[in-house]
Amino acid sequence: MFIEKAGGRAIAIAADVTDRNAMRRAFDEAEKAFGTVTILVNNAGVAHSGRAVELSEPEWRRVVGTDLDAVFFWAQEAARRMLAAGKSGAIVNVASVLGFGVAKGTAAYAVAKAGVVQLTKALGLELAFKGVRVNAIAPGWIVTDLNRDYLMSEQGAAIKREIPVGRFGEERDLDGALLLLVSDAGRFIAGTTIVVDGGQMVALRG
Repeated sequence: MFIEKAGGRAIAIAADVTDRNAMRRAFDEAEKAFGTVTILVNNAGVAHSGRAVELSEPEWRRVVGTDLDAVFFWAQEAARRMLAAGKSGAIVNVASVLGFGVAKGTAAYAVAKAGVVQLTKALGLELAFKGVRVNAIAPGWIVTDLNRDYLMSEQGAAIKREIPVGRFGEERDLDGALLLLVSDAGRFIAGTTIVVDGGQMVALRG
């Protein structure tokens, strides 16, 4: 594991983010190993594609339950534990540029990510004065195992032409924003969503 190779300590804890009991067990295990969790990154997410009129209730609930509900409950649990322990810390939620604008076939995902943006503002407002900073990152098109085939297709080529930096993002392109938000370098940032999209939103807005 990279962290251990760099001289740090790390453990892997499996948990279904939509299972509240599994969530609490995960925090308990982490606390047993390292003490109070003072940095939480809500990164779990699922996507879907298809017309809104054909979207089933189970699929809607799967996406919103994972991409929005779980973000709230994990952030809530982390904040409760930090406050109980008298610790300050940082929570970073992973939103999306689709939280600001929609694309066809992404109704549940876009709604959930827009909710994450607003949730980040609400939690940031309530928790900042208690020493818990809540912020978010809104990635644009980042190449992952989930979308690699699509982005390498003809449709992907059309999308790439709309990105001012001329390429899709890589996972490491999120490192700077994440490190800023969880470190003392971002100690005066709260309730904010940082867009990391290669300038695509600027180009679309004009």
